[in-house]
Amino acid sequence: MAGDIEIGSQHVIKVENVTKAFATGKGTHVVLDNVNLEINEGDFICVVGPSGCGKTTLLNILGGLERADGGTVLHRGIPVDGPHPSRGVIFQQYALFPWKTVLGNVEFGLKLKGIPKRERTEIALHYLDLVGLTKFKDAYPKELSGGMKQRVAIARAYAVDPEVLLMDEPFGALDAQTRGQLQEELLKTWEKEKKTVFFITHDVEEAVILANRVIMMDTHPGRIKRELRVDLPYPRNQETKLLDNFTQLKNEVWMSVYHH
Repeated sequence: MAGDIEIGSQHVIKVENVTKAFATGKGTHVVLDNVNLEINEGDFICVVGPSGCGKTTLLNILGGLERADGGTVLHRGIPVDGPHPSRGVIFQQYALFPWKTVLGNVEFGLKLKGIPKRERTEIALHYLDLVGLTKFKDAYPKELSGGMKQRVAIARAYAVDPEVLLMDEPFGALDAQTRGQLQEELLKTWEKEKKTVFFITHDVEEAVILANRVIMMDTHPGRIKRELRVDLPYPRNQETKLLDNFTQLKNEVWMSVYHH
């Protein structure tokens, strides 16, 4: 089904009964209500749902950037209680250092890990090659297009070798053509690197082209409404979107999330 990609049955992250609420002027707003989810080795999970359903809050809790009010999140059986290099986070706004070159940005996390200069450069160049940016290694972020900046952010996240990549609408601000291109690149990188990916998107088509599992969320309060397994074979590309069963899956997700 998934070519030579082994989607393991071993769960990497386990979310159990997670709840999160914020105090507002009108009282308590429950953002996540009793969320349960198992993320398995090599999964590419896409999460879709209306605005305000808690997608980003859930991602932040998985990344250790926010704490749940109730329930637990375990990464390989260990409670998540803060950020960790084993979980790389990629946001929609590229968060690159403007004063560093492309290479310097990708090397940054490796430097924090104490990896020696030569090895650092070697690793960074490998990932820049993977995202097709080798010849821009000496450029600065201001000289790059949005799509290129996002590629640098992806290379930087991959370079520190996290086990799990948490991606919050990383292609949300890009035009359709660049977006399609980066979807294909991300899939190719995923097939090579075998990372576990948890990817938030508003775009149903994007969810179906990327994921082996689509998680659909409901709002007020945010909870998992449904899960759909996407049985389209990998490798996938833009032509996959022309298949009849792609259209069926897309419609199924759309009806489930946005149609009441």
